Amino acid sequence: MAAFPKVTRRSFLATGMAGVVAASLPRHSFAADPVKIGLIIPKTGPFASTGRQVEAACRLYMQKNGDSAGGRKIELIVRDDTGTQPELTKRIAQELITRDHVAVIAGFGLTPLAFATAPVATEAKVPMIVMAAATSVIPQRSPFIVRSGFTVSQVTAPIAEWGAKNKISKVVTLVSDYAPGIDSEKTFVKRFKEAGGTIIESLRAPLANPEFAPFIQRVKDAKPDALFVFVPSGAGTAVMKTFGERGLKDAGIRLIGPGDVVDDDILDSMGDPALGVVSSHHYSAAHPSPENKAYVDSFMQANGGMRPNFHSVGGYDGMHLIYEALKKTGGDTNGEKMVEAMKGMSWTSPRGPMTIDPATRDVIQTVYIRQVERVDGHLWNIEFDQIDNVKDPMG
Repeated sequence: MAAFPKVTRRSFLATGMAGVVAASLPRHSFAADPVKIGLIIPKTGPFASTGRQVEAACRLYMQKNGDSAGGRKIELIVRDDTGTQPELTKRIAQELITRDHVAVIAGFGLTPLAFATAPVATEAKVPMIVMAAATSVIPQRSPFIVRSGFTVSQVTAPIAEWGAKNKISKVVTLVSDYAPGIDSEKTFVKRFKEAGGTIIESLRAPLANPEFAPFIQRVKDAKPDALFVFVPSGAGTAVMKTFGERGLKDAGIRLIGPGDVVDDDILDSMGDPALGVVSSHHYSAAHPSPENKAYVDSFMQANGGMRPNFHSVGGYDGMHLIYEALKKTGGDTNGEKMVEAMKGMSWTSPRGPMTIDPATRDVIQTVYIRQVERVDGHLWNIEFDQIDNVKDPMG
């Protein structure tokens, strides 16, 4: 057998040839060796709330289900990528694989970060569990990607159809100008028009440091029946504040959108402007199932009263995928075997029924129509309708 080429860590990181090394070095799967999961999330920066939710949920899953699966001890290694630098996320993934010998990489708060890391997963043949980033095409970037969160298009289409059926005929759309926002805009416009609605104008706000006031004023001047909004988790407070200050609600303009804009994590701080907002999403902390009630109680107890949001269930269910895959493989961390074990997996999540589509490695799940209501002095997204077995319409 020919000798393996000697590759230094410096040259490896410079070239990004994760898989050449990882595939050529022998992988020992001794039962005594821990299975290391590299969780790459934004713990600092503008999207830190996403990382906080995902990490809390991953740790809660381990707390509830033990720290072993498939006869192997599980070890979680958490790294902060700040959420804004794709090359940093990619470099962290390379280091986790080569230096820390992780068997799985997971997390990925925003789409550009997942895109940048996908080639690393492919080269190294390491499963990549996308827990938060929500652009439709992400799983197509690597055969080793499995999504445990949601897609923006999947949760947008139902609100377009609901709006057209509920006396909303003219809409202005406002989205953050990056891939998920554009996915959301395209899906809403297509479905709303197909249902007989009219789009007056489509506005896009910058992702970094957006100033929503001029956009909201343009919406007020256009006098639509409703404003459709997509912004990433955490940005909803600024939108809602401006919506209230500019008097759109008093002018009879409704606010609708996928559930990111009324994120459970910050919903209580939005106050009266959020009341009555109707959204479609795959998770509400108010979801009335026994599984979710237990999840919310234990999550809040473990995290100083922090309410779990939709990104948290992406983390929780991502850990479920990893644990169950290891059980199926008997602790074998071969990437192809683990991904194969995840395909077609179904279970009952705190969000409701979940399935991993074996053809796309994407999520099939229930999407709920919810309205913000005040219950016992707190704001909640109260579900009043649902669409079962929703696939990504752009997948």
